[in-house]
Amino acid sequence: MADHLPPVGVEEEYFLVDASHRAVVAAASRVLPRLKPVVGDLVTGEASQYQVEGKTPPCGTLGELLHQLRRVRRAVAAAAADEGLRLVASATPLLGMRAPIPLSTDPHYLAQVETFRSLYDTFAFCGLHVHVQVPDRDHAVLASNHLRPWLPTLVALSANSPFWEERDSGYCSWRTLGATRWPVAGPPPYFSSAAHYDALAASLQVAGATHGERSLYWDVRPCAHLPTLEIRAMDVTTNVEEGAVLAVLVRALVVQALERVRRGDPGPAVDDALLRAAYWRCARDGLTGHSLDPRTSRLVPTAHLVRQLLDYARPALAAHGDLGQVTTVLRRLVTYGGGAERQRAVHTRAGSLLDVVDDLADRTTVGVAPGTARVRRAPVRPDPELGVLD
Repeated sequence: MADHLPPVGVEEEYFLVDASHRAVVAAASRVLPRLKPVVGDLVTGEASQYQVEGKTPPCGTLGELLHQLRRVRRAVAAAAADEGLRLVASATPLLGMRAPIPLSTDPHYLAQVETFRSLYDTFAFCGLHVHVQVPDRDHAVLASNHLRPWLPTLVALSANSPFWEERDSGYCSWRTLGATRWPVAGPPPYFSSAAHYDALAASLQVAGATHGERSLYWDVRPCAHLPTLEIRAMDVTTNVEEGAVLAVLVRALVVQALERVRRGDPGPAVDDALLRAAYWRCARDGLTGHSLDPRTSRLVPTAHLVRQLLDYARPALAAHGDLGQVTTVLRRLVTYGGGAERQRAVHTRAGSLLDVVDDLADRTTVGVAPGTARVRRAPVRPDPELGVLD
């Protein structure tokens, strides 16, 4: 299997914030021209002027992927600093967002405003998107059936958006709730074939619910212009190593799914309502407490779902030498908490979202830019279930 692991690429979105006031700034049009000579098309605009998106080329190894993510973050952070701004990898803005948001001038987004109207007023979310090379469109669509049960656990592992409209939302991933308001978003349907996928996509376009394949915002979808399967369920991670590890974990899930597709297995037909409920539960609680297993309809400790996901992906991770590092990072997330817990811990300690923004900006460039240091933290919860990843 080691010789057949497909290349993986990552897209991650960031907010631009004022270095003094810590509010998001509509500055993408100022920052992007500075980046073009440095990284070319690896950094582009997003739906709002508050954001830019960094991309990696296809990568074969975890080390290569981590190097490329650091390279992109370093370039964007430097360009932002030249404009008096800082880079923040959080899935929601913390301070300064005003509705309607300042939209990008990209025709793709402007063409949709009349259709989706006020949905765009607050569409300011930063995600982590993973592209995995697949043999063809049929394999991509059937592999997505196998990925559907794991999507809520990926939401929990990456949850990094507890604050919305300058207060605690009560959710670990508010981005998940905000993104699934769209008519074609969230967990994808179960598909019998690529023809089934294409027929549904065509019907949705006739209904006016999409503007072509780029606006099929399902959390797993065949890429419209690349031979890849794109997985979009995750919040952007502040910690760059966690983002890279989640990306190779997703690749391993795809590899295992493709192996089952080749054996004639079309994937488990998980009920749509249960899957959406599992999304909601993981978006609300993140890695804490219990989550709904959409395969069994039972509430189980979220740590057990992480272990089951790791067991499913284990053969592909081991084949490429990624198992040890992935296990270490997942154990750390389960033990110490992820992005949402970190944001809340800073807010509880400091009492101000200004401090949360500063911490996020520092952590976004830990291991990326010179002069940054890793911050140690204590476990967020003693839990007898933490040994499940051993």
